[in-house]
Amino acid sequence: MSKNKAKMIGLTVFTSTVLLSGCGLFNTETQQKIDPPKTVTVKEDVVSKETSAKEKEAATKNTVQTELYLIDKDGYVVPRTLALPKTTSVAKQALEYLVTNGPVTDLLPNDFRAVLPEDTQVSVNINKDNGVATVNFSKEFKNYQPEDEQKILQSVTWTLTQFDNIKSVKLKMNGHDLTEMPVSGTPISENLSRATGINLDNTDVADITNTKPVTVYYIGGEEGSYYYVPVTRRISNDTKDNYAAIVDELIQGPSQNSTLVSEFMSDVKLLDTPKYENGTVTLNFNKNIYDSLKGKEISQNLLDTLVLSLTEQQGVEKVAVEVDGKVDIKNDKGKKVSEPVTRPEKVNTGSY
Repeated sequence: MSKNKAKMIGLTVFTSTVLLSGCGLFNTETQQKIDPPKTVTVKEDVVSKETSAKEKEAATKNTVQTELYLIDKDGYVVPRTLALPKTTSVAKQALEYLVTNGPVTDLLPNDFRAVLPEDTQVSVNINKDNGVATVNFSKEFKNYQPEDEQKILQSVTWTLTQFDNIKSVKLKMNGHDLTEMPVSGTPISENLSRATGINLDNTDVADITNTKPVTVYYIGGEEGSYYYVPVTRRISNDTKDNYAAIVDELIQGPSQNSTLVSEFMSDVKLLDTPKYENGTVTLNFNKNIYDSLKGKEISQNLLDTLVLSLTEQQGVEKVAVEVDGKVDIKNDKGKKVSEPVTRPEKVNTGSY
């Protein structure tokens, strides 16, 4: 049995369900003497439901879904989508919610922590012409643990570049340009971008100079609370087909010392060379891509990691999946996936 298959036994599609319950307090003696008319009860129920719906609608209107790149219990930098108050300074707010013991505290998912040192103040200036966001940190920024140095760089870069008007990031502290991190001296390029990578995995890479990065998504967390984790792997510079290489990385799965897993089994194969046209990549798999426990269905987790991984490639907006050349397939929720699948607007919302 492969490592991936062994790890994935018992893996279920994760969802996040919030159960709301209410309770009422009654005077028992009064209740026995007076039996309220049913019409009154119905009206109260209707009013209560209407009020609840209005409150929910108001709360939605006053918040915006934002990806925050936080650190999980295994040390991975992971996007978690949280509802933050609406503001005109979304980039600055996103960084403020990365500060330890800051406004994110009550919103943190279980086993996650913020990445910036406590009391760090931030400002963000975005150049509309070139998409460079210049971040200025206060002196408290240097009060982090050495092992968090690269994670901070990745978190800040990926959190900011979720916004369409930000392509790269420049860092300052107390108004002075940062060319290296203040604790352990990790070099900082003039403009940080997603091309730098995230959760870097250079396992078995002998000569990094002859390789190039690709970012793929694996699955982290535990049963009932799974989430997607981006990992940057290295492939040969001689690789011509990045799409096929990404599929190979998903099939190969994470490194042996990783806590992450992949739902791609080792016997999954591409039957044809991936085809790209007008922003859509089409992939034709053999039947081994089907969920072995559910027959002719494809795991939604597998589809999500595939789409998230491929849409990290420039110009890819959708992924079309075929099995033995046929498009009439379903996911493990019984939903047809015959049409190309787009990348979700936000990652790890807890709703898929």
